Amino acid sequence: MIDRRAFTRTLGLGTGLAGASLVGLAAPSAAAPTRSADDTAPGTGEKGTAEPVTPAGTHTSFGRTKQVRAGLLDVGHAEVGPAHGPVVICLHGWPYDIHSFVDVAPRLAAQGYRVIVPYLRGHGTTRFLSRRTFRNAQQSAIALDIIALMDALAIDEAVLAGFDWGSRTADIIAALRPDRCKALVSVSGYLITSLEANLRPLAPKAEYAWWYQYYFATERGRLAMEDCDHRRALTRLVWQTVSPTWDFDDATFERTAAAFENPDHAAVVIHNYRWRLGLAEGERRYDAYEKRLAARPVITVPTITLDAELDPFTAPDGGASYRDRFTGPYEHRTLPGIGHNLPQEAPGAFAQAVIDVDRL
Repeated sequence: MIDRRAFTRTLGLGTGLAGASLVGLAAPSAAAPTRSADDTAPGTGEKGTAEPVTPAGTHTSFGRTKQVRAGLLDVGHAEVGPAHGPVVICLHGWPYDIHSFVDVAPRLAAQGYRVIVPYLRGHGTTRFLSRRTFRNAQQSAIALDIIALMDALAIDEAVLAGFDWGSRTADIIAALRPDRCKALVSVSGYLITSLEANLRPLAPKAEYAWWYQYYFATERGRLAMEDCDHRRALTRLVWQTVSPTWDFDDATFERTAAAFENPDHAAVVIHNYRWRLGLAEGERRYDAYEKRLAARPVITVPTITLDAELDPFTAPDGGASYRDRFTGPYEHRTLPGIGHNLPQEAPGAFAQAVIDVDRL
């Protein structure tokens, strides 16, 4: 899960993949009112709004997913909308999967967007091509996965929209490859990590919210993630804790929990959290990326940041802690009554942010 508000200064990253690079073009790439958590956006049904299509929670599947070889992976992904429409890539986090966007994608497709929702490494049907590849979960490794996916699908640029690990991934691409990011929707704002800052303690309440991060630093935590029953109980508890008003049912949870049966899931998740705390090594070939990201590069592409009011990782500062990291066209919105899994809890508001950022 993401390092939020008070944690944004503690985030960092680094990695690279053969055939894809984060260090590319260095060129850079009014405020809308705060929206409520109501899933129906103002002006529903008019051109340019996130039409409800069906009530949130109605869509249960993307149908058949696709596979494509990209970089180090065979990437499983859903695709919705016209094949030649402007592209939106929606990025999930942990412990979630592509179904966080199952009600977002149809809304965007109805507006003519080609929506691509990939399983991140270690999730769902995404697989490493080689057994010898280190199961690295450094943030920039995941960002490079998405650039490789775009290359494999012949996508020059896309609107990137994500939450949790997905926000961080989108932030990294927007910061280091603005030529590939047309615009950005980032839940919890600027999540690029500084490993050095991560060595310093947070306020006790913030540390308490991160209980699983420290659990994963232990052998007991690793074993729990490798055991199906323990993993399901742990991830369900995270859902309940970070989305206190989201009344999801068993079927909704199990649909996503199936993505955690990926054979590399435990290794990827454990490495991600241990690496953030400086307890696991990354790969030296990605040091250059980490160095650039540790400097907290600004994001110049048009951006809308979203805060979930009831997410325990959201600080009550209205995005002030990271505002200076966004130097292009920018809006910030807070969604009252919503928790951590913002796109699944409030798909209309998330889709509307994507539509709006494409016009900034």
